[in-house]
Amino acid sequence: MTSSISFTQIKYVLALQKTGSFSQAAEMCFVTQSTLSTMVRKLEDQLDLTLFNRKSKPIQLTQEGKVIIDQFKVIYHELESLQEIVQDTRKEFYGTLKMGIIPTLAPFLLPLFLDRITKKHPNIQFSIDEITTTEIIKKIKLRELDIGILSLPIPEKNLEQKSLFFEEFMIYDAHNKALSRKKYKINDIDINRLWLLEESHCLTGQIEKICHLQKKKNVRHNLIFNSGSILSLLALVKMNNGITLLPQLATERKNLIEKKFIHTIESPIPVREVGLISHPNFAKKRFLTMIEKEIIQAVQPILKKSKKVRVINPY
Repeated sequence: MTSSISFTQIKYVLALQKTGSFSQAAEMCFVTQSTLSTMVRKLEDQLDLTLFNRKSKPIQLTQEGKVIIDQFKVIYHELESLQEIVQDTRKEFYGTLKMGIIPTLAPFLLPLFLDRITKKHPNIQFSIDEITTTEIIKKIKLRELDIGILSLPIPEKNLEQKSLFFEEFMIYDAHNKALSRKKYKINDIDINRLWLLEESHCLTGQIEKICHLQKKKNVRHNLIFNSGSILSLLALVKMNNGITLLPQLATERKNLIEKKFIHTIESPIPVREVGLISHPNFAKKRFLTMIEKEIIQAVQPILKKSKKVRVINPY
């Protein structure tokens, strides 16, 4: 090995391994494709190893590359953590913050704080993925995400969990006969008209627990709508005079939700806990605090404090 390996070279290798494309990796790293390709080739020459099979589509790691890629990830994240500690000491805010958020929160929570926080911190690049809880946990463990925003608690005790707020579930009933109703009891829900998201979403599991669907599984009807989009779900509920349950923040989007179809639930009101997760070695602690404060500030005027609630564990 004729010279030392740079942090930038490792960053480029990891980007190429993740995307399988020189053009996409270059775009991710904000450099030209030729710059990235040259740096990766230089690193291979330094190591006297071929890390990538460039003939495959997408580009794949060679056997030699597979052997050392995990160590590259460790080195990269340790150096990144060191940079964050230095920034923290200087009270600086810059760099990239990679966040994952579940689809049943993203369209309703992000508009409440994202515009304000991006303007307040112009030196931070916010990268946001809308993915399921399972994918968020996986990417946090792999250090591909910094922060996850989802329903708590999660079963992985080795990840950091921070509670943000509780939001009530409400009934969304598109049947005309329900327009005059004020409140619902859980037992009033017509299982035959119930529509849910696909099973991979934690919201589906929570609703199943609320409605005790497992006890009613002898009802021969299609209860699951195989889509990850809560907005598509609502369109089908309306089209079929159906019914579903929504968390409170979803019901605040008046341009997307018809208010006349929304009904409250009698006590004890089912609620879900929303919070942040991060890797225990995540060094951007001030970023966590910043996101926490911004979200709480955004939702406090909207969410009611219920005296008698029943928290629904997503697992």
